[in-house]
Amino acid sequence: MAGLLSKYVLPGDKVDIRTVKKRRNQEEEPEVRIYQTHVYDILSGDRIEVVMPMEQTKLIVLPIGSEHDMIFCAKTGMYQCRVKVVDRDKKGGNYLLVMDLISNLCKEQRREYFRFSCALEMQSRRLETEEAQAVEKEVIVEEQVMPNLPLKRSIIVDISGGGLRFVSDHTYELGSTLLCKYQLDMEGEKNKTFELLGKVLAVNEVENRSGFYEHRVQYINIGKEEREEIIKFIFKEERKDLKKK
Repeated sequence: MAGLLSKYVLPGDKVDIRTVKKRRNQEEEPEVRIYQTHVYDILSGDRIEVVMPMEQTKLIVLPIGSEHDMIFCAKTGMYQCRVKVVDRDKKGGNYLLVMDLISNLCKEQRREYFRFSCALEMQSRRLETEEAQAVEKEVIVEEQVMPNLPLKRSIIVDISGGGLRFVSDHTYELGSTLLCKYQLDMEGEKNKTFELLGKVLAVNEVENRSGFYEHRVQYINIGKEEREEIIKFIFKEERKDLKKK
């Protein structure tokens, strides 16, 4: 049974445990907490051990019987399931939570379209006619994009695994195809450069900022690996923001 789960998740894989704490006042929004830890062992097809998460030097002891959402950041992708704490243990100096999977393990999709607010510098340009025609025929590859053409500066204000939104002092036509070049601070590989193609879905003038325009762009022909890397960046930055709060 353990072999089936271990096809997707392995000991050492990072996990996020999402727990919802209800407020005493029913009118207030519930408090969502995300605890970062990792898989210690896989006991069976529906039972795992994870290292008990910590905040600063304090162990987070989740109650036995409590249920949580768990997101696995595995080498094969990102997966989500619902888990229930069934026991606590200690092995080799590690305090552990024993958890049962109480829902199917499924590919994590929500984060692909979750837009993370940011302020990242980007360089972009509209594709030349022959480049755009090749994209429409789905025969273009990275090496076929004309190099060294001038790029215009803009600022990404939110990003997701499906696209991005940026603000600039110039406009692109609705439906045009752009080359978007920007850098993301990745774990273990700082400032990785992404050069992606995207189609302009919406253009609006920024309210109260004359001469500035907001563009919404959807990626096209993006590779699975690049999409996963963007999602992992969002995954990491969201955790950092929650820790600061």
